[in-house]
Amino acid sequence: MGVIRKRWFNKLHWKILAGLFLGVIYGVVAAMNGWDQFTSDWITPIGVIFVNLLKLIAVPLVLASLVCGVASLSDLRKLSRIGGKTILIYIVTTVISVCIGLFLANVIKPGNQVPPKIKNQLQQVYQEDVKVRSKQANTTREKVALQVLVDIVPQNFFGAASDNRNMLQIVFFSVLLGIGIVQVRRDKVQHLLSFFEGLNEVIVRLVDLVMRMAPVGVFALISGTLTRLTADNSTSILELLGALGMYCAVVIFGLILHVVLTYGFILRLLTPVSFKTFHRAIVPAQLLAFSTSSSAATLPITMERCEEKLGISDRISSFVLPLGATINMDGTALYQSVAAVFIAQAMGLSLDFTDQLTIIFTAFLPNSE
Repeated sequence: MGVIRKRWFNKLHWKILAGLFLGVIYGVVAAMNGWDQFTSDWITPIGVIFVNLLKLIAVPLVLASLVCGVASLSDLRKLSRIGGKTILIYIVTTVISVCIGLFLANVIKPGNQVPPKIKNQLQQVYQEDVKVRSKQANTTREKVALQVLVDIVPQNFFGAASDNRNMLQIVFFSVLLGIGIVQVRRDKVQHLLSFFEGLNEVIVRLVDLVMRMAPVGVFALISGTLTRLTADNSTSILELLGALGMYCAVVIFGLILHVVLTYGFILRLLTPVSFKTFHRAIVPAQLLAFSTSSSAATLPITMERCEEKLGISDRISSFVLPLGATINMDGTALYQSVAAVFIAQAMGLSLDFTDQLTIIFTAFLPNSE
């Protein structure tokens, strides 16, 4: 029995959930005892380091995976068919997830649960930031219709690779490079292809190493966030946790609806795989994604489970999954739609339906900086 319990707790996702739980407990205790300065100096930086490590490996992971995936599809017509179907499904599921998030946020109104004192604090802290974001939103509205496509094509690969916000530009370059490799005789590009295959293997191993730090990183991030928000108003921490709990409940409920209804329908309509079989195979990746909120960190285990447990060809998975990890952010889209309405409600702002759709659309536009 002891061995079974040890193996159970050695699962990474359980360790991450433990770090999340302990981070909440520490954040509450730290806020009530005035440990905000200690937390800021000695604990929060650990979470920042963890997030920075994930961002560090995100670009090379997407680059190597996509180049290898596209280059493995020797027929460009096949690439076109796969790419067209993939992008269409990604767009449809993302739109559905946004609609689910907006509907739930407007019906349940989680932002109304934020204590008045915290609302005033948020308005004071983020007043200047609201002005900056409003200016950015107005600039986005003034862009020409095809500016989205213009922003996807980078002027300089190394400039794009230096900023994780330009991930769509990395995807464009990776796909373009993979197409170029396909069109050149294999013996001429074998060394180049071997380089990217080797880079992909190395990055996957680095992801495994970074994820060993995940429980501690999650603990530091959660405890630092709670302590920072309630440092000057510790008496409202339980009310704040209640409001955040309501917000989390709305997001989780929306994700469950999306998974069961949207993905369940797609599985039934387009695949022979049952809903139960699919989720039994993919549950480790789902728990890891839920715990870390990192598509880059989840990508290696997702590819492994799809290839080994669902029998998906590595040629398909190496193209579709890295692309999906970059542009198919259904969970992020749903989270952002709920977050936009939640923040507006918490700060006493009024957003009509058109404003809400504009905010979400702006969030998905490529960054041109």
